[in-house]
Amino acid sequence: MSTAVPLATAPRFSHEELLRYSRHLILPDVGLDGQTKLKDARVLLVGAGGLGSPAALYLAAAGVGTIGIVDADVVDRTNLQRQILHGSSHVGVPKTESARVRLHEINPHVRVVPFATRLTSANTLEILGEFDVVIDGSDNFPTRYLVNDACVLLGKPNVYGAVFRFDGQASVFSSPDGPCYRCLFAEPPPPDLVPSCAEGGILGVLPGIIGSIQALEAIKWILGIGESLVGRLLLFDARRLQFRELKIERDPGCPVCGARPTLTELIDYEAFCGVGQGTGSEAEIDVRELARERAANPAMVVVDVREPREAEIAQLPGGRLIPLGELPRRLTELPAHAPIVTYCHHGLRSLRAAEMLRAAGFANVRSLAGGIDAWSREVDPEVPRY
Repeated sequence: MSTAVPLATAPRFSHEELLRYSRHLILPDVGLDGQTKLKDARVLLVGAGGLGSPAALYLAAAGVGTIGIVDADVVDRTNLQRQILHGSSHVGVPKTESARVRLHEINPHVRVVPFATRLTSANTLEILGEFDVVIDGSDNFPTRYLVNDACVLLGKPNVYGAVFRFDGQASVFSSPDGPCYRCLFAEPPPPDLVPSCAEGGILGVLPGIIGSIQALEAIKWILGIGESLVGRLLLFDARRLQFRELKIERDPGCPVCGARPTLTELIDYEAFCGVGQGTGSEAEIDVRELARERAANPAMVVVDVREPREAEIAQLPGGRLIPLGELPRRLTELPAHAPIVTYCHHGLRSLRAAEMLRAAGFANVRSLAGGIDAWSREVDPEVPRY
């Protein structure tokens, strides 16, 4: 007498869900068991921007049951070139809300948990502690170190991605046997040497590629299949359409994940990365204050330290274009005793330019806080934003 083997059933999935996930269900490495793992999984996205957008869309489509999103920003028109979670009708709307609406359209069976706040040392452990996997789509070093350290302390995998101009990279950090972000980058770079996407630009499709890789790594981790990027840094060059790979090993002396960790609680990461230090209020000038001072003092010199391609888009009237890279050899073009204000797109390069001028002996030099973008928003909307 033969004994019948009961077939697997799907009591936790509706007929609509079975149809929705049918291409997963017939995959040998997924099936009902794998789809159940996805439904039970809780993934946190740090950032709903260029990287978080494609990651969120694919996680929702794949049926990840709970997707948390941390982002304190609102949708800006300059985001739309690459942040495909958001549309024109969502400009001015909190990114977490825009993301919630879009993801519900993709998959109404997914629960979206919004955190419309900045991650800080005070709230990160509590927020990350609710999730199984963390996808770091942040765009600044303080947050990357914060997320890394919190993931190590909590024992959570950190699916890392970063993009700039035409280049991207991805890895998986803080696994039980693998390295963490600090094993790769023990110290942050000087803040004035790392331009943001707003300053340096970014090819719109690039974060779509890297963010999709992050989603893939998170899904593989949840399913327990394939070979992850643990111990490997994937480098992508969009101009050459070339992938390269670097091996990363755990640093025994790492202060967070090493043999004898010395960092056992979260710290002040902006101070650690040097953000906001070394620039007193006297080193900058507000856009409205600049407008008043220029009207009262025609001898004031305004120096545009952006690249010529940016000056073609928008510029302040009467400014002198001296790109930052050319400034050291063009100092003689500037009057030694006149008040000088440097400006760029958002204020980072102009701070470096002001420091260079002061070091060269120019006494009355300030940087325009917020750059030409702030001027357009607060003083003259006829100046185009970009």
